[in-house]
Amino acid sequence: MTTPLPPSPLRGPFDVWAPRPERVRLRLGSETLEMTRGDDGWWTPVEPVPEGEVDYGYLLDDDPDPRPDPRSRRQPDGVHGLSRRATTSYEWQDAGWTGRQLAGSVIYELHVGTFTPGGTLDSAVERLDHLVDLGVDLVEVMPVNAFNGTHNWGYDGVAWFAVAEPYGGPDAYRRFVDACHARGLGVVQDVVHNHLGPSGNYLPLYGPYLKEGRNTWGDLVNLDGEGSAEVRRYILDNVRMWFEDYHVDALRLDAVHALSDTSEVHLLEEMAIETAALSAHQRRPLTLIAESDLNDARMVTPREGGGRGLDAQWSDDFHHAVHVALSGETTGYYADFEPLEALAKVCEKGFFHDGTYSSFRGRDHGRPVDTEHMPTWRLVVANQNHDQVGNRARGDRLAEHLDDDQLACAALLTLAGPFTPMLFMGEEWAASTPFAFFTSHPEPDLGKATAEGRIAEFEQMGWDPDDVLDPQDPATFERSRLDWDELGQGRHAVVLDCYRRLGRLRRELPQLTDPSFASLSASVEGRLFTLRRSDVVLLVNAGETEVSLDVDAAEVLFETPSGVRLDAGTVTLPPHAGALVR
Repeated sequence: MTTPLPPSPLRGPFDVWAPRPERVRLRLGSETLEMTRGDDGWWTPVEPVPEGEVDYGYLLDDDPDPRPDPRSRRQPDGVHGLSRRATTSYEWQDAGWTGRQLAGSVIYELHVGTFTPGGTLDSAVERLDHLVDLGVDLVEVMPVNAFNGTHNWGYDGVAWFAVAEPYGGPDAYRRFVDACHARGLGVVQDVVHNHLGPSGNYLPLYGPYLKEGRNTWGDLVNLDGEGSAEVRRYILDNVRMWFEDYHVDALRLDAVHALSDTSEVHLLEEMAIETAALSAHQRRPLTLIAESDLNDARMVTPREGGGRGLDAQWSDDFHHAVHVALSGETTGYYADFEPLEALAKVCEKGFFHDGTYSSFRGRDHGRPVDTEHMPTWRLVVANQNHDQVGNRARGDRLAEHLDDDQLACAALLTLAGPFTPMLFMGEEWAASTPFAFFTSHPEPDLGKATAEGRIAEFEQMGWDPDDVLDPQDPATFERSRLDWDELGQGRHAVVLDCYRRLGRLRRELPQLTDPSFASLSASVEGRLFTLRRSDVVLLVNAGETEVSLDVDAAEVLFETPSGVRLDAGTVTLPPHAGALVR
């Protein structure tokens, strides 16, 4: 069993855990200070250290090059450069902020580098009022920890405690959070603890941060082997940092199924324990959202009920069912979702694969959700997100393939459905810009390997190699920036109006935020999907012909751009149209 260590608030600013080297020296500017090792593998400078901002690094054994601090708060010269002791005189303005709970909320996912032309946290602030007008409650920021290069999705990060300099650094992040809170927006930070990026990871020089074995993205993090207690503390202190030092309201935990941990108390449960304690102390909701491929609701079952105690998890099954219903695409993992009944099952049961056979995986997958007790809001859903768009060969969005009615139906299913909705930046106005996978690895060999690996991966899935964008090409990144001039034009304005109307309805109608599975029922007749939520009925015609249904409706609350007809309680929907009626 791995025994968790308590937080270490009394450590000095230059103390470092480094059980592997026999000698550690602290490089401070042009000075080099000796350090002494304690029995616990922590090293402390022998001489007094200066106050204030200073650049520093560690000389490990006979290595002539100083290495950055594993807990560095700033990397002004990149992940290979010296660390900078981060001091700040920032004065927070959010003393009156009481938080934002996940239940009933709408999340908006964005990538700082492509959200605005400026590509910084400060320029992102300029667009926050747009999100408020849209009805957003929580802004989810893709990873901002330091990575090698000028632009990246963020999942190649290696300095988990440092905010990337291209985005503005630590104080820019504080200004962003403050600005969000001033507008009533909570902040969800996407964090990666299951692997480290391919360039600039110096952790193994210091200690046993990694263990034997690999997941999809790299070497496994050591959560249960020798020395893992300090590695776990490293991660838990990172979780605390976001909540305490940066005032964020929630963390999205990347790919938790890739956390290899056989400890009696799983790392995720430890996160839940510490986050709950912090939440009680700060007297505001602090939320943990897992990205999990396991389809196992025990991830979000409270600890007192025998679960891990996380608050919510992503549900890709909803995305797949909506995508197939509207686009007709059935390749790869979409194949099992071809029947429209898949969407009905997801809405009623939470997961489609809940112990059923997954043809993509070649085995049974998932476990049933306890719909009698689990609230629907614990599942976070989207019709598009960075993975489902960016992991296509061209980064093409739904707007490239669907008409305006279908895009409005995607919004209707997401925002008026039973789960916590998450929007992906630009979908609300049918953005014409793609969101492609992009990297900027300075090392030629790594850049070449990334590009070639991308092509090989898509070739295996049957894509034409010529369609696969080169992630290292700067144009791939530039084309992924949102074009805010589109908002008031043509179809963009039409789709944006649909999202705004649905956002208002979520605030007005308690039926749309009712967390009970028992209060909803879904059915399919031909290509007509119906979801009843108490006295409100959601209708989507996924077919190519007009359909009518007697639902005893008295009024139309929402209709997609082509409109619907209501006559004596009977609703008639054109092809691809949808409506919300009461």
